[in-house]
Order: sequence, then C-alpha cells, then structure tokens
Amino acid sequence: MSEQIKETKTESATNGAQKPTSPNSDLKLDFASFWEYSTAPESGDFFDLKESYDHFIGGKFVKPVKGRYMKTINPSNEEVIAEFAEGTSEDVDSAVKAARKAYDKEWSKLSGKERGKYIYRLARMIQGRSRELAIVESMDGGKPIRESRDVDIPLAAAYFFYYAGWADKLDYAFPGREAKPLGVCGQIIPWNFPLLMLSWKIAPALAAGNTVVLKPAEATPLTALIFAEICQDAGLPDGVVNIVTGAGQTGAEIVNHPDVNKIAFTGSTKVGKIIQKSLAGTDKKFTLELGGKGANIVFEDAPIDQTVDGIINAIFFNQGHVCCAGSRLLVQEGIADRLIQKLKDRMETLIVGDPLDKNTDVGAINSKMQFDKINEYIEIGKNEGATIHQSSCNLPDSGFFCRPTLFMDVAQSNRIVQEEIFGPVLTIQTFRTPDEAVQKANNTQYGLSGGVWTDKGSKIFKIGSQIRSGVIWSNTFNKFDPTSPFGGYKESGVGREGGLHGLYPYVKLK
Repeated sequence: MSEQIKETKTESATNGAQKPTSPNSDLKLDFASFWEYSTAPESGDFFDLKESYDHFIGGKFVKPVKGRYMKTINPSNEEVIAEFAEGTSEDVDSAVKAARKAYDKEWSKLSGKERGKYIYRLARMIQGRSRELAIVESMDGGKPIRESRDVDIPLAAAYFFYYAGWADKLDYAFPGREAKPLGVCGQIIPWNFPLLMLSWKIAPALAAGNTVVLKPAEATPLTALIFAEICQDAGLPDGVVNIVTGAGQTGAEIVNHPDVNKIAFTGSTKVGKIIQKSLAGTDKKFTLELGGKGANIVFEDAPIDQTVDGIINAIFFNQGHVCCAGSRLLVQEGIADRLIQKLKDRMETLIVGDPLDKNTDVGAINSKMQFDKINEYIEIGKNEGATIHQSSCNLPDSGFFCRPTLFMDVAQSNRIVQEEIFGPVLTIQTFRTPDEAVQKANNTQYGLSGGVWTDKGSKIFKIGSQIRSGVIWSNTFNKFDPTSPFGGYKESGVGREGGLHGLYPYVKLK
C-alpha cells in the first residue's frame, strides 16, 4: 500500500486497537498499518464429504443411467471437492415417475397435519446439521462462512418451519375456496444461494401436497445432496423429494417432461425467457425469479454511517452474487462527495479471502466463468469512460477473487448501469430531486428490488410506491423473512415466493 497516504490521527477503538479517521476527503485510509487479524479458519474435520454423489430418486441414491459424472470445484483454491451424477432424459423420467407414484399413492392422501410433521422434521434436521451445511455451502459456493452460518442455513430452516405451519391450514390461507395440490413440481435452483433456494421451493410445494423433482446448479450441488440424506433420515416417504443433478440440459429435460405439472425456476433472465417460451401452449403453471439491477436511493436526510454499511451489505454481500443486489447507487447531490468518501473508507476495511476464514467479508467468485464475466464488465466500464475505484486489499494467490469495485461518473445508458453484472461492482449516480431519482431507478429492464434511505417515513412510502420493483427496503437492504413474499416485475420474473403468496403457485383453487 505504498501508494497510499497514511493517516496519523487516530482514536481509541473499543477493542483497544487504534482506529484511523479520515477528516480529509483527499486522503485514503491504510487500515493494514493499524491492525491485522489472525486467521480464524472454520474446521471441517468433524464430517466427511463423499468423493462421489449419485442422483436421489425414489428415496435412494441411484447411479446415472449413462454413468456420466461431473466435478464440483472449490472456487477459493480451484481444487475438486467431489463428483456428481450428470442427469439425462432417462434419469429425469425415472425421477418424475417416482414423484408421480409418491403423489398418487401416499403424499396427496396424507392429512395436512401429517405433512406438516414431516416438513417440521426436515427443518429441525437442517438445524441439527447446520454447521456441516454452512461449511459445505462456503466450500462449494465461495461465500464467507459467516454468511452461510448466520444467514443461509438459519433462513433455510426458517422457511421449512414456516410452511410446516401452513400445511394443515390451507383452508384458512384461501378462505371460501378449496385448495388442491397440482401434482409433480419441477424445480431448478441457482448457484448463489443453493440451500436457501431449495427451501424456498421445496417447503411450499410439500406443504400444499405436491411432490418434487429438483435440479441444483451444476456449480453448487452438494448441499442439495446432503439435504437428500436429511430426507432419508427424516423418514420422508420415498419419491416425495427427488434430486437429479446435472447441467443445463438436465434442467431442460425437467421443464419439457410431459408429466410435470409446475415449473419453478430461479436464474438468469436469458434462461427464464427460454423456459417461458417452452411452456407456452402447455397447461403447466410456472414461477420465474430472474435477474435484477436494484437501485439504492439515498436522500440528503439519510443517516450517513448507517447508510454506508447498508450500501456495503447491498452490493458486497455474497460477492454481489445476489439477484436483488443494490448494484446501482443513486445519491442526492448535496451529500454525494461525503458519502462516497465514507464508502471508499469502509471498503478499505473489507477482507477479501478464504471463505472458511471467519474474518472474511468477501469470499471467492463462484466460478471461472463468472469471474471472467465480472472482469469483462469492469473493462467495459473503463472503456465507457467511467471512473473506477477498487479497494487496495491483497488477494489470495489462487482461486477466483475480485476486489470490491465502484464506478463513478457513469451515464444512464452505460452497459454497467443497465446490465446485471452479478459481482462486487457498484455504479454510482447522483440526482437532485425525488422525481429524478425515481425516473433513474425505473429506467431499466429489471424490477426486482430497490432501497430508500431517508429520515422521513412519508418519503419512504411515497418514493417506495413509485419504484416499479417487487421488493423495496427502507433504511436497510437484503433482509429476508419467510412470511414476506419475494419476486419481481418486468424482466425480473413472474410470480412470488415466500409468505402466503408463495403457496398460490402450488395449488389449484376451486
């Protein structure tokens, strides 16, 4: 960090270390000269991952028909973690038949009370294996262990708990109407929140009386396969949950299978459009949770320090691999310079490194393909004339790591403003009036999320109601709750997941 000007003025920090301050907006803080954290790696010695995983079909692990396997890579060191089966049309057909048999002969005939017991048991067993699941999620996906441990796994269990409670209350969920299950549900989940997305889809489907064929992402299949073990341990009837691993073609086989009644997909807008076209003319219900380019609007009366931490969480949580990330920052002109300087200072405190180290704030980019895509967009931003700022952190020698990045002096038409980067890259624009902020926020093909930062409650309601996004956070960001629905408008998707709204796609009402 020799290029940095080191601040000498300090104040006592609560932990006894010296905390640098930045009274001069032209100076950069060099936090490394004041303290250095010792490594605090999480240990995985208490459990063993298998070297190879098969499909989970009909309550058993079944070898793929054609005997083909794929490898899943640890993005922090590029080492192979395990191999998993590559699903073909024969494997998918076998899984759908198992799901149909379980639906016809057992699951749809169980009372809601009995279904709720099974779902509740799954939630408790996720809690029981939470440490193992958190470690595997970080190894497979690259996210910091603190996030896997404190966010992903507890939330996954919470969604199962929540929908276990609805299983015997469907008559109250839809007053005056009779709710019937659909049948077999095909579900395809992404690599950014593997176990959490699994819970968003499987829990409401089972609560409504459906059976499931699920395909995890080829980059992160391991926690779904551990969940298959949990289904066995919980005594879930054979065939109620089936997990077929593989790449995009495996997902396409699920979407196009004639005996699947409902499709749930979370992933890119490009793939979502393909799925929607393939379902046209069929009677299959579907929900699509797709991309986003969330606008985080900061007004002059916002609490600055709280806002800075919220911005950090909005874009750098899970390395920016979040469809609802606040990847566009809109700041009112009067506080722009002050807020941006504080944001730069806060970025200098972020630790980028080993996902299993409890000190790590920003982990590894999920894959080489995503790493190259992010770097391509960074070059695009430079070529478009934007001003780039990156934190001065040291990066590990191996693995896929990207420094937290800001782009300033951007135009609304810039590609980095309009297109989803899905990485730790934030664009910053300014505005003068609330109307200008709303206009810029809505000037995108996406409509998944947004944030409003202000000290005025009336402004939150007024601005929030004008932003065309499915989720609006006020004075916070990236907060989720099982009782709250999630979904988007425009090219961000169709339908809702979570809350009472999350039951609608899994029932037919009479």
